[in-house]
Amino acid sequence: MGATGADTEGAAAGERRQLLNMAYRLLGSLAEAEDAVQEAYARWYALPGDRRAGIVNPGAWLTTVTGRVCLDVLGSARARRERYVGAWLPDPLPGRDGSGPPGGTDPADQIVLDESVTMAFLVILESMTPAERVAFVLHDVFRYPFARIAEVLGRTPGACKQLAASARRRVDAARPPEPTAGLAEAVRHVKEAWEAKNVSALVGLLDPAAVLTADGGGLAGAALRPVEGGARIAQYMVAIADRAPGLELLERPVNGTPGLVARRAGVVLTVASFEITGGRVSRIWVVRNPEKLGPWARDERP
Repeated sequence: MGATGADTEGAAAGERRQLLNMAYRLLGSLAEAEDAVQEAYARWYALPGDRRAGIVNPGAWLTTVTGRVCLDVLGSARARRERYVGAWLPDPLPGRDGSGPPGGTDPADQIVLDESVTMAFLVILESMTPAERVAFVLHDVFRYPFARIAEVLGRTPGACKQLAASARRRVDAARPPEPTAGLAEAVRHVKEAWEAKNVSALVGLLDPAAVLTADGGGLAGAALRPVEGGARIAQYMVAIADRAPGLELLERPVNGTPGLVARRAGVVLTVASFEITGGRVSRIWVVRNPEKLGPWARDERP
């Protein structure tokens, strides 16, 4: 292969981390993001060598293909999630920062943890149509121009701009005014009250209109419907503690923000994310589906 071809192949290989970050934000699933990126590379290497060497911007080509694959996955996801047992939540990621070695084998290490991957933000993205989500993530998060996004969506740049604007309104309407201020302290107090099985203390920490959503996927015990109201959530949490002797609660970053991990005999069983409003916990997202907790298996800290 000539120098030009070698440069093209090197540029293509160097895009993997960026593509994985994009796909995770688009899909909310690490496994599906991996599959989408793998599919894009499979299509890249299926091209004749002279065709690959002639692509001036491999990153743009791979971004377009990955975006289209993600769009197809999002289009089928709603039907699949209708068959999902209970609520579906995005995959929670440990508090790593995406600064691992470029050749690292764990995809979770490659994800850059910023505001666009907090559980609160990913849940908002889930409320969008597939086209809105693609237009918004590619433009507002990754700063791709609408001309490139149009190639992914098969629409005009103007239509893509309107999709992103519609998605942005959803974000602005749902985004909490204080996404992280005081969150670490609130989570610490919830942990202490939960360990003490103190219902009244938990009620005081929770917003009266708080909502807890749990994802067990039919593979782990979890409430099938959201638990609403601070008092009901407090009773639910204490009931869980009563049924799970030997459970160890740990403060851990979840998708870049303070959260809690429940572990028994060194095995992570539950990962919880939080949102606060007015100084009280207003949303709790609990992931118990073991298929979504793989990246947490290496957390051996006390």
